[in-house]
Amino acid sequence: MSEAQQLPQTTCVVFDCDGVLVDAVSSWRTLHDHFGTDNSLHLQRFIRGEITDAEFMRSDIQMWKEVQDPIHRDELFRAYSGVALMKGARELVELLKSNGIFVAIVSAGVDLFVSSIAAMLKVDDWIANGFVFNDDETLSDEGVCRLHATGKGEVIQRLLDMNNLDVQGCVSVGDSEMDLSMHVDGSRFIGLTQHVIVRFQRSKMLELMSSWAKTWGSSYHYFALNNQANGIDVDT
Repeated sequence: MSEAQQLPQTTCVVFDCDGVLVDAVSSWRTLHDHFGTDNSLHLQRFIRGEITDAEFMRSDIQMWKEVQDPIHRDELFRAYSGVALMKGARELVELLKSNGIFVAIVSAGVDLFVSSIAAMLKVDDWIANGFVFNDDETLSDEGVCRLHATGKGEVIQRLLDMNNLDVQGCVSVGDSEMDLSMHVDGSRFIGLTQHVIVRFQRSKMLELMSSWAKTWGSSYHYFALNNQANGIDVDT
């Protein structure tokens, strides 16, 4: 039996957004760069679990408003104007959907940005955190926490349940330590490092998973490092 035959049939692929589908470390970081602010101190506190997602978002907004207040919705849109899709992302999503695979984005990034990427790629569903706007379209002091950055698995499980999808057919793709939470028990996880995305041309995703499975053993966690995945073109 081949490696590909040993893997469950893929019926759902869930992507993180920042650093996976788009060439940006973080959609929150992009706004900090736009306003010239640095929230690295609170980031470390957040990673250590000292502040919540909501508190972390509130601290971001406060820093931006110290530079510019009010901030209009259009200003935030403009901040993302220079962010590009990761090379190969559009082709990969098109390939998956053409093979009947459910594609979703689960991101702790900014909903204004993630929604535009979701629409551009025509994914089946998406979720992200974001902002609250006042009646005049100016940014309020609060963010909207729809999912916890370290609790993506719970959201993915609900997504699978809502769409009657088998967990064994689910593959999640992330690029950070926090994205390890995307792995739901029984599913598979692909960790992209060093901004690597594979250039899919006319292939089936399971063929590449097969090569990763062979490299990394029987574990359902596959990590595509530069020396494994950079520049791979997979053809049928």
